[in-house]
Amino acid sequence: MPSASRLIPLIIASALFMENMDQTIIATSLPAIAADLGTSPIVLKLAFTTYLLSLTVFIPISGWLADRFGARHVFRVAIAVFTLGSVACGLSSSLGELVAARALQGLGGAMMVPVGRIILLRAIPKAELVDALAWLTIPALLGPLLGPPVGGFITDSFGWRWIFWMNVPFGIAAILLATWLMPETGVDHVPPLDVRGFLLSGLGLSSLIFGLTVLGRDLLPAYAPPLLMGFGLVMLVLYYLHARRIAAPILDFRLLRIPTFRAGVLGGSLFRIGVGAVPFLLPLMFQLGYGLSAFESGMITCAAAAGAISMKFGAARLIRRFGFRRLLLVNGALASVSIAVMGLLTGTTPYLLMVALLFIGGFLRSLQFTAMNAMSYSDVDNDGMSYATTFYTVSQQISLSAGVVLGAFVLEAAQWWRSEASLQPADFTIAFFVVAVASLTALFNFRSLAADAGASVSGQRSRPLHE
Repeated sequence: MPSASRLIPLIIASALFMENMDQTIIATSLPAIAADLGTSPIVLKLAFTTYLLSLTVFIPISGWLADRFGARHVFRVAIAVFTLGSVACGLSSSLGELVAARALQGLGGAMMVPVGRIILLRAIPKAELVDALAWLTIPALLGPLLGPPVGGFITDSFGWRWIFWMNVPFGIAAILLATWLMPETGVDHVPPLDVRGFLLSGLGLSSLIFGLTVLGRDLLPAYAPPLLMGFGLVMLVLYYLHARRIAAPILDFRLLRIPTFRAGVLGGSLFRIGVGAVPFLLPLMFQLGYGLSAFESGMITCAAAAGAISMKFGAARLIRRFGFRRLLLVNGALASVSIAVMGLLTGTTPYLLMVALLFIGGFLRSLQFTAMNAMSYSDVDNDGMSYATTFYTVSQQISLSAGVVLGAFVLEAAQWWRSEASLQPADFTIAFFVVAVASLTALFNFRSLAADAGASVSGQRSRPLHE
């Protein structure tokens, strides 16, 4: 790659890291923000869910905007909107102002994630895609792991407003670098915006994901989350029926006819259910199950982040050696086992062993993400890239939210079974085993792949399928 092209993945990864960190960092600071704004942490979670709602409403339209106005321009605008939203969050003096600012942040984040990936997929040759996508995998894994300890440190040392204001220099730098180094990419023909599809998908996805997010968290009456989820599913069914009748839907289910994309979406969603539960379960287990402080918990979970980063240096070589199908099957099984192993940790587990196991698990999960992402786009043409990215991003949001819900449900079910109010270490063992099995089911989708699936990206020669 030319030197500028080598920096494109880093620019996009920096923006995605800022967005991923922001989603998790606020959770640690909720008590301090609530005290300052004169409200309760439970009510203040509206600021968290508002961001998620804004994100899910606008993600489906991001691909069309990139094609219509140019991906580089939309990416810069997205960073600017997210940065302005961050400034507004830090200046908020009431709950209403914070909720509005978080909605603005969500609008920027909704465009930043998929549009950044569109630029990467169109600008980088497919033979070099694995290395480039490896950088985009790291922010998704680092954010949930580093967010809580970083958020706690900044809140304690400087005040909660700085968790938002620290985004400003990163945002300005990303805009300048994108202007200087990123190529403009586009397509020859942009169809009209599917307005009806945008409304149906926005209502469906926001209701479904919001319902999943607040399920069992006492933010709404007990009947509200299932009602929201049911309404969201109805809207998505109506969207599906609508999408079958038009030529250019914003979420194009015809992309699932591509075997590699279908396996990446369906198998990837199942795998992410287990992975999505890890950042939720692990800190709870360390703090509530074994009595560690938030800082101690954060320092241990950083080992998984280090494993994720180390994966970057060997991903392309491993994929080239084994091919996507074999790697996704073997590594997927090992990564699922690594999730289950977390449930076997105890308060007496040697620190070095704990760190080593988390490091290995972070490496395996990060490698699986990189392989799934690269394979998913391997057979998508340039014109379909924006729609494929939008579809893929939506599936990621749903599956990661479902992972948190599944982990929380298992913990609550274990408490109910024991008729006790407090969580026990054994509850986390069950939860990690259940979400590991959820990730393991992804292998059924990967088994259907051809032996040379995604060869244009993996660089592996076709070889006969013996299974």
